[in-house]
Amino acid sequence: MAVSKMPVTSSDHIQGDAHAPVTLVEYGDYECPYCAAAHPHVNLVQKQYGRQLRFVFRHFPLTEVHPNAQSAAESAEFAGVHGRFWEMHDLLFENQERLSIELLFAAVRSLGLSETELRDALAEGTYTPKVRDDFLGGVRHGVNGTPAFFINDRRHDGAFDFPHLAAAIDSQL
Repeated sequence: MAVSKMPVTSSDHIQGDAHAPVTLVEYGDYECPYCAAAHPHVNLVQKQYGRQLRFVFRHFPLTEVHPNAQSAAESAEFAGVHGRFWEMHDLLFENQERLSIELLFAAVRSLGLSETELRDALAEGTYTPKVRDDFLGGVRHGVNGTPAFFINDRRHDGAFDFPHLAAAIDSQL
């Protein structure tokens, strides 16, 4: 099991108690079908463990096989600047089978955000550096595919369904 110190910082997207005894970090790609399959299991472990678990999502778009992954990650960052990252995150995974630039614009409109501002941000690459930083951090920590999970800095190489994630979290409590 690989161990890697990956400090959680203010630039991360975090759900849960900052002082939780367990931190679950996911490197994910909004167009990856395995990430979409893991999404409901991550939601379940968050509900199950409550204040005992802190969840961190970092972008790892596999652009060579997922042509919409980069723009989806940048759109999530755009929403995050407006305090709506997690809503966009959920919308992207829940509508992955329709992921396209049109869906990204529809999603920001549904969140009450400006499609024009998103269009400009994508064209200008406003959020490219943040997505790239997440990606390069993942590479430095041995991530080579998605989803990649770390539980308290230990790589979780098991299945990403609820029973396996829960067992790995239990082992850290």
